[in-house]
Amino acid sequence: MIYTVYHSTRFIYQHEVGFSHNLIRLQPRNTATQKVLNFDLTIEPIAAEIEGYDDFFGNHLHHLLVREPHTVLNVAAQSRVEIDFNAIERLQENRQRAASLTYAQAQERMMFLTPEIIEAKQFALKSPLLPIASAEILQYVLHSIKPERSLYEGIMEFMERIFTDFSFVSGFSDLSTPVERVFAEKKGVCQDFAHFALTALRGAGLCVRYMSGYIETNPQEGSEKLFGSDASHAWIGVFFPGFGWFEFDPTNNLVPIDQHILLGYGRDYSDISPMQGVVVGSGSSHLGVMVDVSRE
Repeated sequence: MIYTVYHSTRFIYQHEVGFSHNLIRLQPRNTATQKVLNFDLTIEPIAAEIEGYDDFFGNHLHHLLVREPHTVLNVAAQSRVEIDFNAIERLQENRQRAASLTYAQAQERMMFLTPEIIEAKQFALKSPLLPIASAEILQYVLHSIKPERSLYEGIMEFMERIFTDFSFVSGFSDLSTPVERVFAEKKGVCQDFAHFALTALRGAGLCVRYMSGYIETNPQEGSEKLFGSDASHAWIGVFFPGFGWFEFDPTNNLVPIDQHILLGYGRDYSDISPMQGVVVGSGSSHLGVMVDVSRE
């Protein structure tokens, strides 16, 4: 299966900007289950400098400088990504084997400092946007994660409870909204649900990373999908010692298989935000984003 992903970001500035310095994370990763066939990045006005490299986590990053005075900045990325169903089948078989691992066994295995476990432990620590789990959040997650229970089954139940207990409410939150408020109000968007799950599961001693990318959405029966009707998406990856990483999508209460396209991962949103940078200018700005994911 091949997906075409289009992601357009448009900044409109109140006054002219003389200089713009940006970091762009819009190129999907190559993973065991997906391969990037093509990637094209278009900048308007034309960037004076563009440099591509991989960040600390192995995510693809483009550093660009725009020196031409401008009031509008357009950044558009188009990717073609191939999904490998043979690799997905192997991953699913590994998931079935991992279901035998209990929470207590996972904690015991984490004591052995193999290179894989050492690398995973960075995702068990407090991160820039996320606090240490409160007693209330820890109590919530430990209702599902129990010592002698299958860790996989516990996380699946925890994900389902988030899906059931929390409401998807666009506009309720932003990057400054505390996880504790999201938990108290039981509402937010995919980014909030991923951050809450990370905080809770890390509080339980697990290694969990923030996954950023896209998900294919299907229109209602009888309706035609509109170009640009998709959005970027967030979910989580949990480390199972001895088996590797497995992904969970609490927003949709599903296990990512072939509808998710990964951009990259990090400790939280701050490590994998699609665009961040600084401008030299004054006044306010307006941001518009358009995303489209379609199967070829």
